[in-house]
Amino acid sequence: MQNPFRPTAGATPPVIVSRHGILSEFEYGLTIRSGAPGLLTIFTGTRGIGKTVMLSAAEEAAQAQGWLVISETATAGFMARIGEAMRRAFEELGEKPSGRRITGVTLAGFGVTTQLAPEEQVGWREAGEKLLNALDTHGTGLAITVDEVHAADRGEIAALAANVQHFIREGLPIALVFAGLPSAVSDLLNEGVATFLRRADRIDLHAASVDETADSYAKLFAQGGHSLEPALARAAAEATGGYPFLIQLVGYSLWQEAEAGPLTADAVGRAIAAARRRNERTVIEAALSTASARDMDFLAAMADDDGTSEAGEIGRRMAASPSLVGKYRARLIDAGLVEPAGYGRVEFAIPGLREYLRSRVRR
Repeated sequence: MQNPFRPTAGATPPVIVSRHGILSEFEYGLTIRSGAPGLLTIFTGTRGIGKTVMLSAAEEAAQAQGWLVISETATAGFMARIGEAMRRAFEELGEKPSGRRITGVTLAGFGVTTQLAPEEQVGWREAGEKLLNALDTHGTGLAITVDEVHAADRGEIAALAANVQHFIREGLPIALVFAGLPSAVSDLLNEGVATFLRRADRIDLHAASVDETADSYAKLFAQGGHSLEPALARAAAEATGGYPFLIQLVGYSLWQEAEAGPLTADAVGRAIAAARRRNERTVIEAALSTASARDMDFLAAMADDDGTSEAGEIGRRMAASPSLVGKYRARLIDAGLVEPAGYGRVEFAIPGLREYLRSRVRR
């Protein structure tokens, strides 16, 4: 048995821990095909919490019920890419427009560069209506997933929301699933035409259960023929804090240790240390890459605390006014580095960030 853990952004893990039932409303909506609340779903959570994995799970659920899936990331031009994907899918259902000529092909996803005859140069909404009506006659529908909406152009998101709302009013079989950082999603839901998405099921992903993580480790290693004592499985699980990306990192390093020899306490310790180093490089340092010097002052002031931090105390340590503290607090929440923890309090949003700051950053 090869190493089953996949500590790469968006990769599907061998076991999705503590996520049972999350997609039940979405899956039920697929059977209704139009107007079910679960067909509008938004996943939010910190970096590495498993938002992209849940998008993949939703896509698999839709495909299992015969739905067409268009998967996109909210980079510039994603609306045009979805529109071209819809046109291409409509043609593959057998309704081919006359005079269409393919001028180029992109291998990623559905990307196709085309030149249409003038009479076939229809708008985005018209392309969607054609496809959805065709899918409806086949007893199926279209699921669109959009990742990283926190990076999206607001105009494109508003256009997508307006068109999907139109499809729903027309009783067409459409599903829309988003994923993004919590603060960005909240801002999105308060802007213009996208307010209709407030009716979407918003699912805030949190840390997995340590008990379930330890159990999944024990079962996976047993399946691979490796002995992992319950106490060591528990130690490995506790080191992850239930953070899905760390669950994969620790499991991956632990499997490497198992391939090299017995899983002793020292082996588990080495695996945990290796996982934390990789988490620092791939998650923490990437998240801090756009932080300003004053942002770092705020984070370093927070790192003095063992738990949550109080805004007034952060201001005292920074020698900053309450308004300035509020400004940087909002900036760092938007960046997904900290999160609210009650009135006037914040906490780190990324596991290991406090320890990283304590060892690497000085105020």
